[in-house]
Amino acid sequence: MPLLHRRRFHAATLAGLAAPLSLLSPAARAQFRVEISGIGATQLPLAVTRFRDEDRSGQAISAIVRADLERSGAFRLVESSGALDERSSPQFNDWRGRGADALLSGSVTRLPDGRFDLRYKLWDVVKGEDAGGQALAVPAADLRLAAHRIADAVQKQLSGERGVNATRIAYVTRAANRYTLRITDADGEGGQVALASPQPIISPAWSPDGRLLSYVSFESGKAVVMVQDVLSGERRSVAAFRGSNSAPAWAPDGKRLAVTLSRDGSSQIYLINLDGGDLRRLTNSGAIDTEAVFSPDGQSIYFVSDRGGGPQIYRMDSDGASPERVSFNGSYNISPAISPDGKSLAYVNRGSGFRVMVQGLASGAAPVAVTDTNDDEHPSFAPNGRLIIYATRAQGRDVLMTTTTDGKIRTRLLSSGIDLREPAWGPFSR
Repeated sequence: MPLLHRRRFHAATLAGLAAPLSLLSPAARAQFRVEISGIGATQLPLAVTRFRDEDRSGQAISAIVRADLERSGAFRLVESSGALDERSSPQFNDWRGRGADALLSGSVTRLPDGRFDLRYKLWDVVKGEDAGGQALAVPAADLRLAAHRIADAVQKQLSGERGVNATRIAYVTRAANRYTLRITDADGEGGQVALASPQPIISPAWSPDGRLLSYVSFESGKAVVMVQDVLSGERRSVAAFRGSNSAPAWAPDGKRLAVTLSRDGSSQIYLINLDGGDLRRLTNSGAIDTEAVFSPDGQSIYFVSDRGGGPQIYRMDSDGASPERVSFNGSYNISPAISPDGKSLAYVNRGSGFRVMVQGLASGAAPVAVTDTNDDEHPSFAPNGRLIIYATRAQGRDVLMTTTTDGKIRTRLLSSGIDLREPAWGPFSR
């Protein structure tokens, strides 16, 4: 079994040596780029031209928008050349000849107060008419976020689906035996360092409102569940009991965590308040029960247990009652994630390798592999439920990838020489 998966299922056994915490300043850049593989079944052909004067802003606005829309899986980007802006009069016959159904252009202008006036216009090429636009005045630091919001607006208008490009992800990097918890834009760029440590950091999880992150830190010499304010950096220990404390998962009300504790022997699942009080044990199997995750309505908890001989995914009521097995695809299934609508389950299955599967909960449909890699771990749904981010290995490195839930569009987020793991996709919150 790869170390990656031993770490996930037996997180309670992982221990590090005590070491001082080292905090880094915000605005560390991951330097990611997008590679697309796979073929989408239904994609709207869209052309995105270079925004006028975007080179003077310090951000390649059109390239950010283009990559966002391509990664969504809803669009096929049509080759475009030259630059238009929101005041242009496109030659619709020319764009129809290129195969575009829609066209996006815009401009970036620096204002006297240092902000930037960012404008865009969307055209319906098929009908040959203006489809609307918007003007945004933003500080230089928010130009990337503004570009993401443009992509989300375009996606909503053309597909009817809310985009997730203005959301955030959290993940852990490892370089030269140093671990860093990062919070970035959904494309892996920009963002900040939330925590840096010479000891492992695992299992980051977002609170429902996106204001807090929970994670497991080993800086005290044992696994301890921490909660940190994303904005201020203030953090506190929530679970530091005897034995191991691991696998935090937020209840939908944002007031409690499900955690895995070995304080009473084998690893079992408990509920705990954010102040560390009102500890309640939910499982009593005597096996290893871990990796809990709540259903969106808070009525159920999905978790991993080897009570049947090998790790499988189970469901129980939120009070621990009525446990039942829900994964039957082979002898080894771990790392459950529930879609925001509660209708789909993503998890990692060990077959010829470790691959992310998606299974319909409401429909009872058979699970389907949505990746083509072999060392996958930690799937996490985007808040619109269309994409999944996960960690895997490629060319000897731990990397992050996204896939559409049908597996037809996969995106690799590449970094320069560091290992990336433990991804968690944040909610709609900014």
